[in-house]
Amino acid sequence: MIPRICILILSLYLLAGISSQSNEYDATIRTMEEFSGYQIHEPSFYDSSSSSLSVDIETLQRQIDELSTFSDVPAPAVTRILYSEKDVQARGFVKNLMNISGLSVREDAVGNIFGRWVGSEPELAPVSTGSHIDAIPYSGKYDGVVGVLGAIEAINVLKRSGFKPKRSLEVIMFTSEEPTRFGISCLGSRLLAGSKELAQLLKRTVDGQNISFSDAAKFAGYTNSEDFSSVFLEKGSYSAFIELHIEQGPILEEEAISIGVVTAIAAPASIKVDFEGNGGHAGAVLMPKRNDAGLAAAELALAVEKHVLESGSIDTVGTVDTRDIDEQRRNLVIEKIHQSALSISKARNVELSEFKIVNQDPPALSEELITKATESACQELNMTYKKMISRAYHDSLFMARISPMGMIFIPCYKGYSHKPEEFAAQQDIANGVRVLALTLAKLSFS
Repeated sequence: MIPRICILILSLYLLAGISSQSNEYDATIRTMEEFSGYQIHEPSFYDSSSSSLSVDIETLQRQIDELSTFSDVPAPAVTRILYSEKDVQARGFVKNLMNISGLSVREDAVGNIFGRWVGSEPELAPVSTGSHIDAIPYSGKYDGVVGVLGAIEAINVLKRSGFKPKRSLEVIMFTSEEPTRFGISCLGSRLLAGSKELAQLLKRTVDGQNISFSDAAKFAGYTNSEDFSSVFLEKGSYSAFIELHIEQGPILEEEAISIGVVTAIAAPASIKVDFEGNGGHAGAVLMPKRNDAGLAAAELALAVEKHVLESGSIDTVGTVDTRDIDEQRRNLVIEKIHQSALSISKARNVELSEFKIVNQDPPALSEELITKATESACQELNMTYKKMISRAYHDSLFMARISPMGMIFIPCYKGYSHKPEEFAAQQDIANGVRVLALTLAKLSFS
């Protein structure tokens, strides 16, 4: 029932906006030209009242729905694992849409897919946008997908309007943002950012079925997948990167705000902790004599919660990992967790055999140039917006190591994500695509 209600709202929104589209778009074009210092269109373009930054939301929704059928589980859930048969089919679907949109398509050795609209000055560093389409088991159909298919539609929006970019615009579909198959999150974007450690690790990485990463990649058609360094991009390869994404949280929906302008992305630190105790009969071992590793682990889990809450910041969170936008504050929590693990092992007479930081990625800040362009786009399109952080992390976190970075959030139903109930209303998707399109236009002339 929720989707049906949202569709009806969208219809009212579109009908209400028809009379003002022409004036609104003329003002947008003038602002774009003032911002860039370039004349974007031929003078005759202004006389065309049918031209606007309009999103073909019905087609975009059909594409989202069709992509969700490339899944190993029935609807409404989506499971799409890296280099699986369904993943290969989904990749073909995305490449076909890029081709239809007139983009020049290429892929790298691990399957990052790039679709480029060549600008009038192709020697300049391009502006890029995009996200991922892989999906953890029994998740939803909007996470990542809105940022890929929505980015292609943003290009279509600009093309239909008659816009001509100065810098080239590129849509990226990143490989394996989710860690489902090989236990490595943001695999494609980490490699693009030049992770030599990951390039070496992949040469000896296998999945749960003992299939090597290279063999899995070859199954998907990436025969040069052993040369992982070929994926690396130089810093400055893009002048800007911006990702459109569902919020995966409840704030925008609860506050009835159309757009989130992301100012920072939290990054996790994951810890591996092993306690070793002694086994014994459940009834016969006396309580004072027990060395229960399970209870030690349970006590440490509660200690994680305690230390996170004591940080005094709503932006510090912890569960099986600890994450924050403030790296120093996050690392202080980790040290407190370590001290608790030592105290618990001593008090319970168990051995703390391992306390290992598995990963400790630094958080990333959005570039002011991009956030200001996004805010300006929201203002020109008369959309409400809120500056906010991303508590989930995304490919944008690693793209920030290559170029200035920013993100655009749209509301999602009750903040649900990574579950079949994940949903974004058509109006919210259309709003995000329009803001993305105008932001890309601004950045292409920056």
